[in-house]
Amino acid sequence: MMTGSEYKKSLKDGRKVYFEGRLIEDLEAEPTLRAPLDAIAKGYDEFHSAEPGAVNKLMTAPRSPQELRDRIPMVVDHDLALNVTYQSLMTLLVSATRIADTAPQFVPRIHAYVEDARRRDIRIVECITDAKGNRSRHPAMQDDPDAYVRVVDRKPGGVVIRGAKLHITAAALAHELMVIPTKNMKEGEEDYAIACAVPVNSPGVHIVNTTYHPVGRDERDYPTSSRLSMPDCMCIFDDVFVPEERIFLDGQTSQAAVFAHSLGLWERLGGTSLMVHQADELVGLAQLIAEANGTAKIAHIREKIDEMIIHATLLRAGLEAAIAHAHATPEGYYYPDDMFTNVTKYQGATQFGKMVRHLHDIAGGAVVTAPSMSDFDNSTLRPFLDKYMSTGDGVSGEYRTRLFHAIRDTTADALGGWHLVTNLQSGGGLFAQRLVTRRHYDMDRAKALARKAAGLPDE
Repeated sequence: MMTGSEYKKSLKDGRKVYFEGRLIEDLEAEPTLRAPLDAIAKGYDEFHSAEPGAVNKLMTAPRSPQELRDRIPMVVDHDLALNVTYQSLMTLLVSATRIADTAPQFVPRIHAYVEDARRRDIRIVECITDAKGNRSRHPAMQDDPDAYVRVVDRKPGGVVIRGAKLHITAAALAHELMVIPTKNMKEGEEDYAIACAVPVNSPGVHIVNTTYHPVGRDERDYPTSSRLSMPDCMCIFDDVFVPEERIFLDGQTSQAAVFAHSLGLWERLGGTSLMVHQADELVGLAQLIAEANGTAKIAHIREKIDEMIIHATLLRAGLEAAIAHAHATPEGYYYPDDMFTNVTKYQGATQFGKMVRHLHDIAGGAVVTAPSMSDFDNSTLRPFLDKYMSTGDGVSGEYRTRLFHAIRDTTADALGGWHLVTNLQSGGGLFAQRLVTRRHYDMDRAKALARKAAGLPDE
């Protein structure tokens, strides 16, 4: 297992990482990347063990519903890169089970790769969403055939791929890219049915970064994003060679969607776990700011907070149901129930905007107009700010202002916008979750109950 320091050294491998048009030679020297880099390094140190053969707990597959449940605090409380690595490895293991009958030649490669990743203690990110070009056309019908990642050449011992994957969180700070098809492929689209693992420093890989990190701003005004920012990346594959042992699917169009479906399941579980945590956090912020404003006992404020509490509790109930109804692979690995996972993720995403609206309504306009914390450092201003931002009863101006900044940073600034979009899109959009829900819902039972209510005979 690596320490945090060893992790940082491992990224000095010649990778091509860009930010705002600049090639970043030293990740640690770039302010936008230093905070997430330090967060990942901290995760390495927290889990590090010097015992021979030790592996990170979050890189081992759960063997029971309880182990699946026990992973959730680790997912929520530790760096996102570790969570994504866990999801990536679980995706591969579940996919191996699902393609075993039709493409058995790839199963040993998948298991060998997973074991190697655990042994090397690397971080892996999921590369699924293609550039897509014209969304109304299939991959083979695009004006530019590279709109979806594809095989462009075959050489002894491997293939050459070209294309790009978008919305890849923490790719610049990972060791490897798990490249999988974004959708099912049809006959004639065999070159697009490619799943493989690509080292970030492979020749031809370019990583373009965007971030919501508050560059050059007072971190006291950004208490959440300054700590939890992670870059989102475009991963460009410019004729990248992939050795045969790193290829997990190659041309089997009927199996192309297996990896996406398996990843969606784990991403939605991770997303749901974070939504449960986030919902409780929103309730806490609403209650604290209501108390600080002196409005906690007003009927409509209490009603909004009650609604937020019900939302948070329903999400937690859905997460518990997904775990309680977990399924096992033939190898004995447990994964969450598709139906409950997708329903809960859908509910959390569709109601998030309403919960944020309640919070903003409870808090008031100072969410976006409160003085900067640096204004409190000014000896002339501080007495006025203490006086006018205070609401009495022991609620200091600084305390209340810090709450406003936390609410703004989390829900009404760059990080808030990121949450708004990613809650909808991560793990696939709302339509994908509706499809999975309909596929797993017991419609026959519902129809039988309806016939009984109507006094109609059974079919």
